[in-house]
Amino acid sequence: MDAKDILGLPKTPLPITQEKKPRPQKDSQRKPDGISREVYALTGGLAPLMPSIDASQLKRRPPSDEKITWQWLPFTSSARKDDLQLYHWVRVVNGVPPTGDYSFAKYNKSVDVIKYTDEEYEKYLTDPVWTKEETDQLFDLCERFDLRFIVIADRFPTFRTVEELKDRYYSVSRAILIARAPSPGEVAGHPLVKEPYNVSQETERKRALSMVLSQTKQQERKDAEVLAEAKRIAESRMAAQGAEEPDLPVTSDIGPESVERAIGHGDTISPSSVQVPSAAVAPSTSIMADNASTLASLRMLRVYLRTYALEQMVQAASSSAGLRTIKRVEQTLQDLEVNLKPKVPTKAVCAEHLELRKEILTLLNLQKQLQYKEAEGSSFRDGSYGDMPGTPKRSHRVVDQDRTFVPDAISFGGNISLLVFI
Repeated sequence: MDAKDILGLPKTPLPITQEKKPRPQKDSQRKPDGISREVYALTGGLAPLMPSIDASQLKRRPPSDEKITWQWLPFTSSARKDDLQLYHWVRVVNGVPPTGDYSFAKYNKSVDVIKYTDEEYEKYLTDPVWTKEETDQLFDLCERFDLRFIVIADRFPTFRTVEELKDRYYSVSRAILIARAPSPGEVAGHPLVKEPYNVSQETERKRALSMVLSQTKQQERKDAEVLAEAKRIAESRMAAQGAEEPDLPVTSDIGPESVERAIGHGDTISPSSVQVPSAAVAPSTSIMADNASTLASLRMLRVYLRTYALEQMVQAASSSAGLRTIKRVEQTLQDLEVNLKPKVPTKAVCAEHLELRKEILTLLNLQKQLQYKEAEGSSFRDGSYGDMPGTPKRSHRVVDQDRTFVPDAISFGGNISLLVFI
């Protein structure tokens, strides 16, 4: 009895047509020459991890007239100063061992440390912080350890920081180079003279680097949010200031706008045909306070190496001026062949760039004041308009002429507090 008897199925099998599935054809891979079938089967047909040797090299036979042996022979190295004799296996062809220096001696590179005499030390190298014995020990360790100042600081007998050791070594080397040169111009291009070591800058760099590396992920996200918010606030302030920029009042045919246009194009203006108000429009206190707070926050964040931080500082420094004045400042920078944004925006470069912008802004404002005062004085001196019909004569003209002009105060400090006439 089987399963068909239990289920009551007939024992005659039903014809079932089964489709034969075609077997995928295997890619025929030919065994490379020079390798056995067993070894190639172990690789599974994959490319070798290491570069394979050409099959012709495997089958190459040495010439019949060469007899190659390996011998245990002594050798010396020019990299050592003690003439130590060691042994190694050497390939000897026809009984003639190879000659010449040790093959790995060419990788022994050492630093040429400058030497000085006692007379040179007394004349050029005396320092109240360093004694001659400490300086001699420093140069001996520099020659021994190839200017690896971390190791030198560990082996130095007295406690000195790595920056102090570097400063002493490079200052002594620079002084000796300058003293031995026939003229200072011959060593001006030397790296030790051209780029002297700066202790304070190196200390600040390491402090900033350790501070950045010790930050947590939360602090990094917080700093990024603060920078993004500062950028957004600066952009919104610039957009609002550009939208609310007031137009200049025109009191005659040629007003201050045409005076500014003429000054910008370098043309001269006839003072008798220009009548301008003598009152100056000072920048609002709120804008100056916002600029001071923005600059203080940027200095606190120490964002000197970011290009958008430089743009924020320039915008904050020029926020008290109008769009026309900013364009004139940029035009003056282009005339002086100075980039609008420094190519290397470091802290020192950004400070000098902002100082130049402040000086240009001061110059433009002084030019405006001078132009206005000259136009006003010429209109007072010219008495032709008093005889014109319909114009009442002014009896207090002498009083106006004798009035003493007191210029407005202009601060040349860190923040810009200039009088801008728009």
